[in-house]
Amino acid sequence: MANDRYESPLAKRYASKEMQYIFSADKKFKTWRKLWIALAESEKELGLDITQEQIDELKAHQEDINYETAQKREAEVRHDVMSHVYAYGCQCPKAKGIIHLGATSCYVGDNTDLIVMHEALGLVRRKLINVIAQLSKFSLEYKDLPTLAFTHFQPAQPTTLGKRATLWMNDLMLDLEELDFLLEHKKLLGCKGTTGTQASFMELFNQDNEKVKELDQRIAAKMGYEHCYHVSGQTYSRKVDSQILNVLAQLAQSAHKFSNDIRLLQHLKEVEEPFEKHQIGSSAMAYKRNPMRSERIASLANYVIADTLNPAITAATQWFERTLDDSANKRIAIPEAFLAIDGILELYLNISENLVVYPNVINAHLMKELPFMATETILMDCVKLGGDRQELHEAIRVHSMEAAKLVKSEGKENDLLERIANDPLFPMDKEQLVQLMNPKAFVGRSVQQVEEYNADVIQPLLEKEHEVLGIHADIKV
Repeated sequence: MANDRYESPLAKRYASKEMQYIFSADKKFKTWRKLWIALAESEKELGLDITQEQIDELKAHQEDINYETAQKREAEVRHDVMSHVYAYGCQCPKAKGIIHLGATSCYVGDNTDLIVMHEALGLVRRKLINVIAQLSKFSLEYKDLPTLAFTHFQPAQPTTLGKRATLWMNDLMLDLEELDFLLEHKKLLGCKGTTGTQASFMELFNQDNEKVKELDQRIAAKMGYEHCYHVSGQTYSRKVDSQILNVLAQLAQSAHKFSNDIRLLQHLKEVEEPFEKHQIGSSAMAYKRNPMRSERIASLANYVIADTLNPAITAATQWFERTLDDSANKRIAIPEAFLAIDGILELYLNISENLVVYPNVINAHLMKELPFMATETILMDCVKLGGDRQELHEAIRVHSMEAAKLVKSEGKENDLLERIANDPLFPMDKEQLVQLMNPKAFVGRSVQQVEEYNADVIQPLLEKEHEVLGIHADIKV
C-alpha cells in the first residue's frame, strides 16, 4: 500500500479483484499480443510471407511481457503501442519485422478495449444473476408476509414483503435484457487501418478485396467473435462506449432504488441490512446501526449515473475519422464505471443474502393503519346489511379524520373501529369489525404474483444460468 500518493478507492475499497484484473495493464498488454498473433496468423493463412517459425516465436512470448523495456522505450518515443511493438520485437527477433504488419495503433487499442469491456460485462452479468437469485429466495420466503405499502411514502393499500422484492427483481431483469442485447450484438473493430478504409491491407494483399474482408473475419474468429463492424473510421464509433455505460447506469439506477427502500425500511425498523458483531455505526452514538452498505450503493450509483456524460460528450465531439481527445477521458471513465458498478453489485449481493426482517414490527405498523384501509370493506359490508351508502361514506370520512387527528396531535392509538362501532348508522359491532382486520385479506394477488413471477420469469433464468450461481460477496470496508 502506497501512503504517499493517491490511490483510487474504487480499486482499494470497492471493486473485486476479478474486475480490477480485467482493467489491469497486464490484461491489456497480453491482449495486445494475442491480437498481434491473430493478425500475423491470419496474414500468413491468406498468403503473406510470414513463417510458422515467426508465429511460434510470437506465441512463446505471449505471456512474459518485458515491461521495463517497453516503459524505457515509451519514455523516448512517447507512443505506447510502438513501445510495446519494440519490446515484443526484442523478445522475438525473428518475428520483429512482421509484428503489427499493416495495422494502426487502434488495431490493438480499440479491439482490446472492446474485448475488455465485453469481458467486464460478462462479470457484471454473472453477479447480477446472483443478486436476482438471492432476491428470488427472499421474495418466496416472505411472499405471504403482509406489510404496509406506501405511495408518496404515505401509508397505502397493503402488499407483502415478498411482492415488494419482486419490484426490485423486475428492475434488474430489465437491466439484464439490455445487457444481454449488448453482448448478443458484440463486435470487434477488426483491422480497418488509419482512416477505416483498409488501404494498407489492400496494398499488402495486392488489392485483393476478398482477402482483406476475410482478414477481418479470421481475426474476429481467433479472438472469439463472430463479426467485426462493417465500417469505421480509425476507431470504432465512440457511441459504443456510451451505449455500454448507459446500461451500467441503468443498473446503477435499479440498485440505488433498492438501497433507498432498504434505508427507509431500516428507519422504520422493519428490515435491516446486515450489521456485523463488532461493526461501529457511529463514532459518537454507540447505539446506532447506520445503513452503511445501502448508503454506499447510493453513493457509487450516483457516480456511475453521472459518469455516463463522459462517453456521451466524447461521442458527440469526435472529428471526422479520428481525434485523440477521447483517449485520456476514456482511460478513466470506462474502467471507473465498471469498477464502481462491480462495487455496487458486491454490496447488493451482500445485503440481499443477509437481510434481517422484523415481522412483529411490520405487523404492528400495519395494524395501526389497517382500520383506515379497511373502511372500503366496512362500507360495502354495511351497505349489504341495509345501510345507506352515501350517509355511511360521509360518516366514515368524518370518523377517519378525527381518528387521524387523535393519532397525530395527541400520539394516541388509532380508535377508528371504536368510533364506527359506537355510531348507530353502522349495523356492525366492534367484534364484527375486528374480524375484518385480517391483513392477508387486503393484499390482493400479492402472493400469487410472487409465485407466478418466480415460476414464469425468474426460475427459467436461474435454471438456464445455474453454472454462474454461487457467488458470495464479502465487502472490504
